[in-house]
Amino acid sequence: MLSIQALREQRAAKAKAINDHATKKDWNPAVDQPVWDAMMAEHDALSAQIKNIETSLALTAELIQNETVAGRAEQLAHDRNSPGLAMFAKWLRGGVSALTIEECTTIRNTLSTSTGSQGGFTVQTSVAKQLLDALKAFGGMRAVAEVFQTEQGNDISFPTSDGTSEVGELIGQNTTATGLDPTFAALTLSVYKYSSKVVAVPFELIQDSQIDVEAFVRSRLVTRLGRITNTHFTVGTGTGQPNGVITAAGVGVTAGAGTSQVTAITYGSLIDLVHSVDPAYRALNNCRFMMHDQSVKVIRKIVDGQQRPIFAPGYETGNPGGAPDRLLGYPIQVNQDVAQMAANAKSIAFGDFSFYKIRDVMDVTLFRFDDSAYAKLGQVGFLAWMRSGGNFIDVGGSVKLFVNAAT
Repeated sequence: MLSIQALREQRAAKAKAINDHATKKDWNPAVDQPVWDAMMAEHDALSAQIKNIETSLALTAELIQNETVAGRAEQLAHDRNSPGLAMFAKWLRGGVSALTIEECTTIRNTLSTSTGSQGGFTVQTSVAKQLLDALKAFGGMRAVAEVFQTEQGNDISFPTSDGTSEVGELIGQNTTATGLDPTFAALTLSVYKYSSKVVAVPFELIQDSQIDVEAFVRSRLVTRLGRITNTHFTVGTGTGQPNGVITAAGVGVTAGAGTSQVTAITYGSLIDLVHSVDPAYRALNNCRFMMHDQSVKVIRKIVDGQQRPIFAPGYETGNPGGAPDRLLGYPIQVNQDVAQMAANAKSIAFGDFSFYKIRDVMDVTLFRFDDSAYAKLGQVGFLAWMRSGGNFIDVGGSVKLFVNAAT
């Protein structure tokens, strides 16, 4: 059986061959399309093998970790007659749904007890930059937006002025020039407080477990923060939460009714979408497509006017994870928070996403609670906080959207 590295090298070589074949001169659909289809099938088979191995390794590691922690918790719960450990073991194996109403109430009451009369919290804090690094790879938005940090969380105002419709004038001699003052506005970039939600761990498990329970919990907290922030940076409403890029961007192309684009898109609409973004933005060489992975599957079936496939798999060897797939020469950024193709869905975005600004206030902070309500029950609490915000700081239309047909 080939190693996963050997499979990745084979896939990279196959992807390069596909790109070379698709860009050959004198494309003959009757001859070249079947060859392209066969090579894509081989490429997909290699990708499937790689994904299966990666998934198997990840699931095995998580299963071993979960079972080791849960098994140790159950053993300690039995040996020490600890209801808290028993509940923690049940939560690890089945989540909140595995707990009874009484157990959920007990946990909720425990985690909400923070009154001064009970001693307050003696909190040890650590600034964990590795959490922020993990978030950069989560979801898609942090990979393409401009991300920066500030020490304070007060609102930042970005002055704007749209002069794209302003033109000069041609006048005759001794004629007074017409007045036209530019107009100004401002876009605000606020930050919001995000919580990973608390995880309470019995301290017997931390002391006696053979694995790093704290690292296990920290990984869960990272995932929780990554999921909610990417959702808000993508489709946030802008009211009490970040303004998502899909919410803020203008529509470039709306498919007409009866055009079979309710759950699909045509080659012509893709061309129209690219050209709905002003050439000045396209000249920055930073434009790309953003869509759900299911939309990528639809895109792969589209051909141009010469019946040549317009989708090209990434193949750069040495690029961690491989180069991004490309569409019409532009990279594709997969973002699972973008809507899948459906009636009236804003399913594809195109443009320069660096005009979306993500602002982090300092670093993600991991809190460990060792006293007060937790100590009374023999527990240690873990909680990650972050303050972050995002907004589309652009008035010229650097990103435009494709909207599927209504019917």
